[in-house]
Amino acid sequence: MGYKTKLSILGIISVLLIAIFLLVDLNGSWDYIFPRRSAKIFAIVLTGAAIAFSTVIFQTITNNRILTPSIIGLDSLYMLIQTIIVFIFGSGTLTMMNNYAHFLLSIGLMILFAAILYKMLFKREGQNVYFLLLVGIIFGTLFESLSSFMQVLIDPNEFQIVQDKMFASFNNVNTDLLFISTILLLLVGIYVSKYIKYLDVLSLGKEQAINLGVNYDHVVKRLLIVIAIMISIATALVGPITFLGLLVANVAYEFMKTYRHKYLISAAMFISIIALVGGQLLVERVFTFSTTISVIVNFIGGVYFIYLLLKESKSW
Repeated sequence: MGYKTKLSILGIISVLLIAIFLLVDLNGSWDYIFPRRSAKIFAIVLTGAAIAFSTVIFQTITNNRILTPSIIGLDSLYMLIQTIIVFIFGSGTLTMMNNYAHFLLSIGLMILFAAILYKMLFKREGQNVYFLLLVGIIFGTLFESLSSFMQVLIDPNEFQIVQDKMFASFNNVNTDLLFISTILLLLVGIYVSKYIKYLDVLSLGKEQAINLGVNYDHVVKRLLIVIAIMISIATALVGPITFLGLLVANVAYEFMKTYRHKYLISAAMFISIIALVGGQLLVERVFTFSTTISVIVNFIGGVYFIYLLLKESKSW
């Protein structure tokens, strides 16, 4: 089966699931339900595409299929930001804050943190991407510890507000934020398009890429910035989904059986959309909103992560 055929199959499955999600049980309430479902689907497509795209690029840069961009601590920083707002100003501030202000504040701080990490990585010769991952893990652990400490101290009622931010949700997506997120992701996509051609070479490793004429530090620095922006936008829009990128990227590798990133990235995006739309259908139709989509995705992704670790182990 050819690569284009496989992509066509994934595309058809995505469209069918989206159609089912949009059209099932409308019950004559077309004007009320359909626009809300459309906004939810648009948020799912936007988030899924951003996470899949950034994860495939991140794994190519690190040459490691069990890593995701969340390892550098962006998800932990997002939760720390929400916790600090509630801890210092109260839950009323978080719920009443202007949506644009909250969105841009979250994105801005996450991108600033990523920029500082990258500055540490590239400020002198000899540093590699694994140094970035090590520092990111340390800061991520620090952010989680600070968040947990403050969450213990705040009022239980206010903790519920913070708890809502811990899990991704597509049920109350702000349509105004969808517009600005789309514009930002389109601009980032246009910017990164000229670097896509280097990904096949980068997957060979740093030394081989340099030998083949790639300006490694220049390209990797800009790709890492793009990854940070995309993950920040997706997280600020719907909340953290830790294992989604790991799951969809590895399924794309196994399904496509190729190193060519123009196929891998497209396949990962389709699989991400399938996973999110299918997961949201389960949340609404099977679990009747008793759980969230991030719980389902993280559970499946966590099991798959353990499988990958065992698979890569010699003892396995």
